Amino acid sequence: MKKRVPVSEIMTTNLVTVSTSEDLVTAEELFKKHNIRHIPVVSGETILGMLSYTDLLRISFADAVDETEETVDTMVYNLFTISQVMARDVVSVSPQTSIKEVAEFLATKEFHAVPVVDDGKLKGIVTTTDLIKYLVQQY
Repeated sequence: MKKRVPVSEIMTTNLVTVSTSEDLVTAEELFKKHNIRHIPVVSGETILGMLSYTDLLRISFADAVDETEETVDTMVYNLFTISQVMARDVVSVSPQTSIKEVAEFLATKEFHAVPVVDDGKLKGIVTTTDLIKYLVQQY
């Protein structure tokens, strides 16, 4: 297995992003449409936070009642903004960070995605799924 392969080799660069002016209903539609679990929250090319599908599930199931899921989601989502739900203390890596370093980092943290930032600009995202796919390719 190669030792110093940069994360830029496996990161996703065709990013789906949201801004803080969008709503959680839009974010959920993006999660489902693109079959993804993490969306960077941006202002231009600058990352402000990360929104995960798990974040949405936490707030929508917290108030689940006997109504249909769609209605509950809309009701609950209207109570919160993306800024309130997103993770703000985002740790990022550079495109030159090794895949091994990113894997070690994610293995010790509570999250499953890390943004790749170069010169203050969001360039990509690496998820645990990207790391698993890379590992499978090695065999």
